[in-house]
Amino acid sequence: MTKQEFFARGREHFFVDDPKGAAAYCQKHWPEECRHIIEVASAVCRNEFMFDLPCDLEQTWEPVCFEPEGSVDWEYRPDCDPEFSYQFNRHRFFICLGQAYHLTGDEKYAKHFVRLLTDWMERVKRTPKTEKTAWRILEAGFRGEYWTKAIRYFADSPHLTDQVVERFCDCLVEHGEYIIEMHSPYRYISNWGVLENHGLFEIGIAMPDEERRKRYTSVAMEHLEIQARMQILGDGVQWEQSPMYHNEVFHCFEDVLILAFRNQIPVPEAFLEAVKKMAYANLAWQKPDGREFMTGDSDDMDIRDYLGVAAWLFKDPMLKSGGRRVMDYESVWDIGPFGAKEYEAMEAVKPDFCSVALEDSGNYYLRSGWGRDGNVLHFHCGTMGAGHGHSDKLHLDLVARGEDVLTDSGRCTYAVDKGRFDFKNPDAHNTITVDGKFFTVCKDSWECKKLCQPVKQQHKFTENYEFIQGGHLGYLDTPGGVFVNRKVVWIKPDLYIIVDEMYSGDPHRYKQYWNFSEQGQVELSGHCPVKAPKLPGPEMAGDPDPTIHRGNPDGGGNREEADGKEPPVWEKIGTGAVQTAVFTGQKAEARFFFLTPEAKAELCPGKIARHYNQQETRQKICVDMKGEGFTSLLTVIQTGETGKLPECQVERLPVKSALKGIYYPFSMAEGLKIILSGKEYVVIICHQEVNSPTDLEEVDHCLGYGNVIVFDKAKSDKVGTVLCW
Repeated sequence: MTKQEFFARGREHFFVDDPKGAAAYCQKHWPEECRHIIEVASAVCRNEFMFDLPCDLEQTWEPVCFEPEGSVDWEYRPDCDPEFSYQFNRHRFFICLGQAYHLTGDEKYAKHFVRLLTDWMERVKRTPKTEKTAWRILEAGFRGEYWTKAIRYFADSPHLTDQVVERFCDCLVEHGEYIIEMHSPYRYISNWGVLENHGLFEIGIAMPDEERRKRYTSVAMEHLEIQARMQILGDGVQWEQSPMYHNEVFHCFEDVLILAFRNQIPVPEAFLEAVKKMAYANLAWQKPDGREFMTGDSDDMDIRDYLGVAAWLFKDPMLKSGGRRVMDYESVWDIGPFGAKEYEAMEAVKPDFCSVALEDSGNYYLRSGWGRDGNVLHFHCGTMGAGHGHSDKLHLDLVARGEDVLTDSGRCTYAVDKGRFDFKNPDAHNTITVDGKFFTVCKDSWECKKLCQPVKQQHKFTENYEFIQGGHLGYLDTPGGVFVNRKVVWIKPDLYIIVDEMYSGDPHRYKQYWNFSEQGQVELSGHCPVKAPKLPGPEMAGDPDPTIHRGNPDGGGNREEADGKEPPVWEKIGTGAVQTAVFTGQKAEARFFFLTPEAKAELCPGKIARHYNQQETRQKICVDMKGEGFTSLLTVIQTGETGKLPECQVERLPVKSALKGIYYPFSMAEGLKIILSGKEYVVIICHQEVNSPTDLEEVDHCLGYGNVIVFDKAKSDKVGTVLCW
């Protein structure tokens, strides 16, 4: 195989068809990225390796250095971390060398590309041992992309000789056959299968031999179609519940589409549909700053690049609204300068939706709008997603004024001895635990000893209010089992009511966790609770005779004949906020009202890792409560602009049976009265059926029928907006 034969097919069949033009486009639009790539490539020429690019899956922050011009230890594992070795043997830095070659015109980048490539091919042979390290099948799939992209940058370099190209082509064939040989049913459901087969597809496109090219691309496309149909849920989310791995799979699919379109290779409709759904899932969960939520094993990554390519592929202006104004640096090197100019000329249209329920994956996003200073609440009540998923049932993220307030933990590491569980367990998430036990129990970095079934429930989005809820069965195996349920009521734009319901007949201890962004500060204040009268028990609340028993909330059982008058004013019984906390960020401020008097909130240290191998301390609040029988924790969150958070009055009130004239115990129903910026809201939340035989619920003279009702008292104190029947 000569160099001329290998590069005989026109550039239009591959990725960037004009690398010089791509370099010029990036120098104009992305000068900082160009500088960084040249720095990375120059370090590689000196045998210094550090993985700090946005697309590096397992980033590092200290360079690993070998002797300049000396041998490289391809099996090297700093601090016994296999992830470095895996990343090292993917050879993503070959692409950096190729881009630096065209950005500078310096032949040294071609020289060191050839040096490192030939060194690896000569010294790293596929054996049973190396199949667990440098020749791990996943890395073979990655090299299928990185090698085939990199080699074409050096097509005109004298350092790339016929001998090197021939050995390279032989090694590519070895990779392709290895990927086909290793195929198994496991590949259909694992992201590994996608990464491997997308590599096989790109190897196939690179083959000058037409017969082998057709074989590799057809086998890969057959597998990829099945993987897309199996791995991508109906709502567009990759099943592993990690936006980062969702986007790694998405990137592979996008690469395949670029090459398939350029080579007139038919694409199955199911594959196209899955890729577009993935794009819209990205749009649905994109934060106002263009980044992803750190759900599961995810870093704080910008996803505008993925959406930009999708917008260009599907010619979809709505998807472009989630991308950048101009094509991102890396994607220019894939679609070329002409494609980048096509994208730049596209119109961007704001989505015709705001809040989204991704019901198949159990992810819900309550969004105030598409501006950079918007609010977004994310609620998760879905499957764990296997190894890359975390123990995060009922977890909440909250973004206010475009800034993180409540966040996930990130992933930090895949090594158990480096604190893997510190980022994976429930207490690293904004959820609830029972009796100090975890509803999902990790066995090691990837497997669990115990899983937890989510219970997805109804949601409702209206013009002024939105509602979501979900529960799980993770504590039914606990003595005196507990069903945990979380309700979220959003009064637009800045009030969130979180109701955690624990259904049990026995005594338990509950802990609720609120993990805050490390980019703000939290202050927790305590208030002495006003002693509240004892409310009537269930037997009083169930009194069938509406003509007697006005339901004296002191529990004394005083009965009086109905005389048409109001009972004593028990609506304001002194059960206001026991403790409050205030988060103060650069742009956002959030006040938390912890309204359950028996609960105690404590400020504790926590951890967050926005990037792999990099963790920071942060603040979290742990709310501790003992309860017997049904127990609830009621929290109100008020958000606003830093330094401009208006006064907010919040009261927890009893719910009255309007026709019987009795008060329900808080274990049956709770009411809220909120006064904010001249508006007065009343919220009724029923924890169980209360209306028997015929009745209405009443709080602060507001009447309605439903399980969750919100009243804007300026508009009406009758009926209200029912969010859950």
